[in-house]
Amino acid sequence: MTGTGDPAAEWRRLLEQALSESTLSDRRLAMSLADVPPGALDEGLRAFAGQHGAAALPVLTALAEATERNVRRSAKRALYRLAQRGVTPPPRPAPRPVVSRQAERITRAWLSGVDGTGSRAAWIVFEGPYGGTSLCSLILNDTVGILEVAGGTITRKRLETELAGLRANQKLPWVETEPARAASLVTQALALHRTLGTNPASGFERWESLFAGEPEAEEPPLPTDIDPALVERTPELLERPELASWFLDPDEIQPDAVELLQARESRLVVSDQVKAEREAAILARVIERQLNMDARRRWARRLAEMVYIFRTTDRADLARLAETAAASLGTGEITHNAFARALGRRGLELAGEVATGRLNAAEVSRKPQPTGVTGVARAESGGHPATASPAR
Repeated sequence: MTGTGDPAAEWRRLLEQALSESTLSDRRLAMSLADVPPGALDEGLRAFAGQHGAAALPVLTALAEATERNVRRSAKRALYRLAQRGVTPPPRPAPRPVVSRQAERITRAWLSGVDGTGSRAAWIVFEGPYGGTSLCSLILNDTVGILEVAGGTITRKRLETELAGLRANQKLPWVETEPARAASLVTQALALHRTLGTNPASGFERWESLFAGEPEAEEPPLPTDIDPALVERTPELLERPELASWFLDPDEIQPDAVELLQARESRLVVSDQVKAEREAAILARVIERQLNMDARRRWARRLAEMVYIFRTTDRADLARLAETAAASLGTGEITHNAFARALGRRGLELAGEVATGRLNAAEVSRKPQPTGVTGVARAESGGHPATASPAR
């Protein structure tokens, strides 16, 4: 952005011009805001939204679709704050079903919750030009990509039978979702494969062209006004059966768990305060090492996906806790974060169980692995629904 005078005053003037005159193109406005420091832009768009309310929605909505990532994120935060006040844009027309070059289109889709390895199941139903249906059943993982693929032609009756089995036996929530949302998650997994230089699981070739051109899923906006009291309650999430498999990888913190056991079993006579300080130091070291910025963003994204699951299943209180936990991972000292500490404690406890031989290491490893099964649901506690068998 070029010009003279106060730069902050200039970009705020452009915002007002876009609002009042509608002569400034959305693209030009977004480019003019691209170099504004994120904190200043957040504050500026917040003030703009607070001053103009519903009148600011067209400008903010356009900025939320900009190609500049910092502009897009700040605009989404401003829209989120307006939504908290009940000010929302009019609903968009329903998205058209995904259509492939073979005239197959997505008609329905389901997603599971996210397990502790970052994996989730996705079922996507395609309908052909003559009414035949196919089920693409996937396991998507946020560190590996497309981990497992199954599916093929399926009758509607067989599909309903499989769905009934899932509802009866699943260990993670299983919700029907918008086809476009499921498609965007597959596109995101494909982008991860390109970044890693890897290929999707064998069998995805049959489906890959059906997702061509679909946009990648974006990070959902998170609140910036965080209630400290709610942050302290976020460990309650890990008491839910849906998050039973959420903990830091015991494989990677085994030495720390052994050190913790030795500290607890030491015959040296020390005060309870000294013992507590030593345990706290071990936990802080584990959190700091295991939850770098990439890991924090990954856990925050998992939490944000569970916000969607909780809201879809009408559990607003859990959704608010998960949203708060996700937002809190991006602020403050991570070793003091209540949710991070809960992840670390659970990981250390399980690593200690492995070290003493009371638990098999493979049972609690957080390394993503294909299920290798074709039944309705994964047997592991907290595991994701497995890929479904096609009709024969």
